[in-house]
Amino acid sequence: MWNDTDEPLAYLLTFRCYGTWLHGDERGAIDRNNNAFGSPYMRPSEEFECFNADELKMPPVKLTARQRRSVIKTIREVCEYKGWRLIALNVRTNHVHVLVSAVSTGASTILNSLKSYSTRRLRESGLWEKEQSPWSRRGSKRLLWNAQSVERAADYVVNGQGGPLPEFD
Repeated sequence: MWNDTDEPLAYLLTFRCYGTWLHGDERGAIDRNNNAFGSPYMRPSEEFECFNADELKMPPVKLTARQRRSVIKTIREVCEYKGWRLIALNVRTNHVHVLVSAVSTGASTILNSLKSYSTRRLRESGLWEKEQSPWSRRGSKRLLWNAQSVERAADYVVNGQGGPLPEFD
């Protein structure tokens, strides 16, 4: 059941669109004091959420159908080019889930590559014209060490995000 190598079998990567989940939000958040595995999220705070909303440099980003299709195509191409095995992918209006297996490549490298290539492709195709990135800083990187975890993560990415999104803009 357990992978006895020093490399995870896969990574579950999640990155959010800019401004769509602020610290203070009722869903909770991770910060420098609440970032160890299993530690509780920050407590919701309407005041802190409003403060963070006021600090935004642009309005929150919601991806259109065309932008989502571009991100999907880009992530597939990057994984193929880099030799990473794309297990599952779901691009929503406000976040992206990627389940990928990549030997000898760290989760941060993969996450940064997928975000930067997606942004570049959006800009090249005229689907993103702002100077700022459409993504929030960082992202979630879960290391999956056994086949059961990979299977559960794939189900979550494919089936746990709600129904299909409309294809109109």
